[in-house]
Amino acid sequence: MTIPAELGPGLPGWAVVGPARRAHIERVARLAHQWGSLMGVPRAELDRWLNAAWLHDALRDADEAVLTEWADAAGSIALLHGPAAAGRAKALGETDRGVLDAVRYHSVGLAEWEMVGQVLYCADFLEPGRTVAAERRAELAARFPADPAAVMREVTRWRLGSVIESGWTIPEPTYRLWNQLVAAASPA
Repeated sequence: MTIPAELGPGLPGWAVVGPARRAHIERVARLAHQWGSLMGVPRAELDRWLNAAWLHDALRDADEAVLTEWADAAGSIALLHGPAAAGRAKALGETDRGVLDAVRYHSVGLAEWEMVGQVLYCADFLEPGRTVAAERRAELAARFPADPAAVMREVTRWRLGSVIESGWTIPEPTYRLWNQLVAAASPA
């Protein structure tokens, strides 16, 4: 598969992904690129968004041994792919803290994120290949360039609601993100 140059570097050579995951990652990169273009984001910042998009699930299909080797975190194996990909990227020379935080926390959220993290969090969740509530996702994706803060709150609310419904524990970064978003949206 040839990746158009405007979508950035593509997957790193160390990625462990199958065809379906590769297609998902490309859709996330395409959506981030679309948003950046519509928002008039400078190319250097757009490159950060695309780098995070390509890295975020680079180890999603890796086995547990690879994930635990590269992740500097403990917890559910399902949530280790972000920390593992960030760890591997850092070990191989990635120094952009915003990109590394975006990749590391893309499944749970982070209150301290730069825009690159918010874009990845939303693009990963809203990319057009996700079929559950596809119309709602498409509407939020279309709104993102005009009102990223509101879409970020809605995506976080949706994702947090899913965690609560599942009965899983809420990761500490997730509830800190939610509290920060609510505080930022509240009138003074």
